[in-house]
Amino acid sequence: MNSDSTLSLYLRLARLDKPIGIMLLLWPTLWALWFASGGLPDWTILAIFVAGTVLMRSAGCVVNDYADRDFDKHVARTKARPLTSGKIGAKAALLYAAALALAALLIALPLNRQALLLAIPAAFLAASYPYTKRFFAVPQAYLGVAFGFGIPMAYAAVTGAVPAAAWWLLLANVFWSVAYDTAYAMCDRPDDLKIGIKTSAITFGRFDVAIVMACYFAFLAIMLAVGLEIGRGRWYVAGVGAAALLVLFDQFPRIRHREPQACFRAFLNANRMGAAIFAGVLLDYAFG
Repeated sequence: MNSDSTLSLYLRLARLDKPIGIMLLLWPTLWALWFASGGLPDWTILAIFVAGTVLMRSAGCVVNDYADRDFDKHVARTKARPLTSGKIGAKAALLYAAALALAALLIALPLNRQALLLAIPAAFLAASYPYTKRFFAVPQAYLGVAFGFGIPMAYAAVTGAVPAAAWWLLLANVFWSVAYDTAYAMCDRPDDLKIGIKTSAITFGRFDVAIVMACYFAFLAIMLAVGLEIGRGRWYVAGVGAAALLVLFDQFPRIRHREPQACFRAFLNANRMGAAIFAGVLLDYAFG
């Protein structure tokens, strides 16, 4: 195996060839950084959070594949992953995850004490999420907390405190994550039923589409309420409105028939909702 192919395997193990997860993790962090700073985030803090998001998401993917390495052999979409297929060993994968997490910690050291303290539960959530699929009926909700913990960290880094708005944004992110990751789980439902792991797509059953839509609109309602409460205006409302249109005219048509490829595309397109809201944030601070 040459060095290029080895590099490719490790990039794939960390999902760096599939940046969708990075973006879904990054958008809530960016919303929080802009809100906490009044639209003018410190560029050093911004760079730390962007780099930390990439590193921790990568570490989380490696831990996920380590935890699921036996399950993934029985799922068509995942059986060729580097760890599952045996191209990377379990010990090497754990060392890789540890190196990525250590790098994230090192770059976060310039942050204040409050932010660094919050990094401890953030790391625990990221590392423990893969194991919740063994016992938790809706592991996607746990994922939402893990993916959203950059929100209170961002507020702490900018202001030294975590106000109520940060926790409301975290709750909004839980609803968003349950929605888009249920669409993702709908792709693997037959395989997940066979191997016995738990997902929201299985738990919600025939109500899956209705619950996904309800979660999307709970997410948007909270985002709108928080934005208005902190003084955001028409551009922000327009961004949330654009995200709502994506729910109605992109997400719903794709998931309504539960066809796996369409559901996967809905998951990928959730990124557009995050981008629409962030565009609204940027425009509102610039022209509001």
